[in-house]
Amino acid sequence: MRFNTQLIKWWLTGLLFLSLIAPVAAQVSADDWRVELITLRVANKPVNANELDERNRAQLYSAENLYLPRLDQPLTIEFGAPYAPAAQKLYYRYKLDGFDKEWIYTDADYRRATYTNLGFGAYTFMVQASPNGETWLGERTLDVAVASPVWLSPWAIAIYVALLLGLLLAFGTILGARRQAIHLLRDSEERLKLSLWGSGDQLWDWQIAANKLHRHNTWRQLKCFPQDGIREVFETAASNIHESDLRKVQRALRDYLDGRTDHYEQTYRVATDKGWMWVLDRGKIVAYDDQQQPARMTGTLKDITPLVTAEERLKMLAASITNISDGVCIYDHQFQVVETNQSFSKITGYRRDDMLGHTLKLSLYSPDYLNQIKQMVQQHGTWHGEIEDLRKDGTVYQMELTFDAIFDDSNEISYYVATFSDITDRKNAERELRRLSNTDTLTGLPNRSYFQVSHSNLVRKRIMHALLLFDLDDFKKINDSLGHEIGDHLLMHVAERVAEVGRPQDTFYRLGGDEFNLILEDTADVRIITSTAKRILECLAQPFHISGHDIVVSSSIGIVVYPNDGQSSQELLQNADTAMYHAKNRGGNTYQFFNESMNKNAVRRLQVENQLRQALRNNYLQVHYQPKVSLRTNKFVGLEALVRLEIPDSGVISPAEFIPLAEETGLIIEVGDRVLRQTCRDMREWVEAGAVQGRVAVNLSAKQFLQPDLAKHIMGILKEEGLAPEHLELEITEGVVMDDPEHAIEIMTELNNCGIHLALDDFGTGYSSLAYLKRFPIQTLKIDKAFIDDINGAERDRNMVASIVAMAHNLGLDVVAEGVVNHEQASTLSTLDCEFAQGFLFAQPLRREHFLAHIATTLAGATKD
Repeated sequence: MRFNTQLIKWWLTGLLFLSLIAPVAAQVSADDWRVELITLRVANKPVNANELDERNRAQLYSAENLYLPRLDQPLTIEFGAPYAPAAQKLYYRYKLDGFDKEWIYTDADYRRATYTNLGFGAYTFMVQASPNGETWLGERTLDVAVASPVWLSPWAIAIYVALLLGLLLAFGTILGARRQAIHLLRDSEERLKLSLWGSGDQLWDWQIAANKLHRHNTWRQLKCFPQDGIREVFETAASNIHESDLRKVQRALRDYLDGRTDHYEQTYRVATDKGWMWVLDRGKIVAYDDQQQPARMTGTLKDITPLVTAEERLKMLAASITNISDGVCIYDHQFQVVETNQSFSKITGYRRDDMLGHTLKLSLYSPDYLNQIKQMVQQHGTWHGEIEDLRKDGTVYQMELTFDAIFDDSNEISYYVATFSDITDRKNAERELRRLSNTDTLTGLPNRSYFQVSHSNLVRKRIMHALLLFDLDDFKKINDSLGHEIGDHLLMHVAERVAEVGRPQDTFYRLGGDEFNLILEDTADVRIITSTAKRILECLAQPFHISGHDIVVSSSIGIVVYPNDGQSSQELLQNADTAMYHAKNRGGNTYQFFNESMNKNAVRRLQVENQLRQALRNNYLQVHYQPKVSLRTNKFVGLEALVRLEIPDSGVISPAEFIPLAEETGLIIEVGDRVLRQTCRDMREWVEAGAVQGRVAVNLSAKQFLQPDLAKHIMGILKEEGLAPEHLELEITEGVVMDDPEHAIEIMTELNNCGIHLALDDFGTGYSSLAYLKRFPIQTLKIDKAFIDDINGAERDRNMVASIVAMAHNLGLDVVAEGVVNHEQASTLSTLDCEFAQGFLFAQPLRREHFLAHIATTLAGATKD
């Protein structure tokens, strides 16, 4: 729309008119001075505002805002104050705030503001009028908005911002990704270092061309890298790789470097300060040179010593389980088989494949018993017992089975291990051993151990019974004369006969040797007991026909009755033995009930044994001497040493009491040695002093006589004590030499060759054979006191002594009469040409300190009387 020319003219005429009348109307309102915007020009051509932009709706003179598109031509705004007095005389000033720094002044002739190349943005156009150039009134403002160019439009800026943000975001993303990559790389390196450190592995990097090797995370115990002669060669040092592993390490490394293998991996031993270390050596080529030859290789060393040790231990355990003689079967937590060993198959006959997945079962037992075993294992962790089971072939075997529960880390049962051994043979052997241990192998009778158990049960149950203990009289003579084989046959026949004597409820035992025992149960009737004892004696009295020999034996029976004669099995057996001992003292072939007197005798016997042992410990044994006198000259010609036992505070014990006990207990050997040494010592002193001439006689017991190297032993004592053999005479009883005459002759000959005189003591009391008597290398025969006692009262005894003296003289032997107590006996013996005598007539056995004085004084007077 274009401005109306006529309207402009009218507007200018009005403005002139107002300027003319302004002085007159000095008192007008402020609105009369208001400046109006009249015309808008572009390139000095008037334009309508909405021509510039459709957003300008109002006329310029009434507009508050003006929107201008981006223009390349000058922009002019005309203004004026049409209502002010004398408008043609007014002064104006204007300012485009945001573009002009100062006010621009003009007058009425030039009422326009022109701007060229006005930049985009928001401005405020202000214009004022003044009548005198000093007072400014009627300010008119207009907000001007200059449109930005397309490339600076909000959309463009938004795009720019979006692009910038996109670029920034992309840059930030790239930068973040790079930083993250660096961080991840650092983290990876750190994790690698930590992993390497945590694993304990040693990293090595080998520059092949330069032959330099770098190590990381080195081990303190392995100061030098494994010296294989290929990597990092040390010319002056020996290889620290085990000699058995060095070649395979070199071969594996060369094969990999030459391309014959795809990787390098080897386990071997390396020497350390603490021994050999097992390592796992792995490596890989990571770089090649221009000729495609390996240039760089990296790898790790791993300490696998614990792993190898554990593996070896596992192999050892596996081999042990596989090859042990005991069967092993492993079950899972539901008692299903998961593994067996070879012995399992060998014992049961079932192969491993036959058993896998099968549930535990015991064919010969009820399910309840099997459940009890399972519950015991689950509750207590183990079960042990002996059971029977069937092999695959159906045979029954007995096994010793142990179940153990294996717990995992949560203390829950993961497996059950059953170990068992076939004890069938062992059980059969045990049963046989029990039979043999309870049975006498010779007679088939129950033996002593079985007797002890059975008899103890009878006593424990307080069952009344009688115990008959017996052995065979003089059984030793049968063994010695006829041989042990016939003796064994005799015992078997005795067992057969006596076994028929007892009642069905009675039990017959062989306790050992020729000792037997018969238990009569549920009776204390003396008639039944004595009747049984008599039948035993009667059946044994009948001859036994063995190997062409008719053997007649007798027996001594000791009888006790429970509970009268003892309250324990041991006490009853001991009392029965005491009664049997008394039966033997009565001559044998009889029975004897135990009573109090027997018990007292047994107690005394034990007391004497203890006193004898005490005497040996404390040297209470004493040697007394009795002189030997010539009946022809009544002079002292020798002496006999006799042992005496005197315990302080207990008195003297008779030799008749302790000598047999010493023989029985074997103490007689020590007693004899003590007596012989003391006698030799005393005799040496007397001989050296000239107080005693002749020989001293010492009794030699049966056990002493049978000692090995007897002559050597006696000669040693003589040498130690300094006594010549010709001053010693050994007295040997008739019974000793007649047990084994041939052996006795050998011993006596050896003693005689040593210069020792021998005397046969107690002659006439045994069973001497004249055939042997003439062969015995003896010099003296001693007549037993039993013949001397009645030599003057009984013609028979005197004739017996006369015969013995005559026989001895015919054999060239001296004769000594023992036990001479009066002159009549001495006179009779002298008449019978008996050379020597000893007895109370001449002296009692005297202590050492009294003997010399006695023979010097008393003996001479006694003989004269």
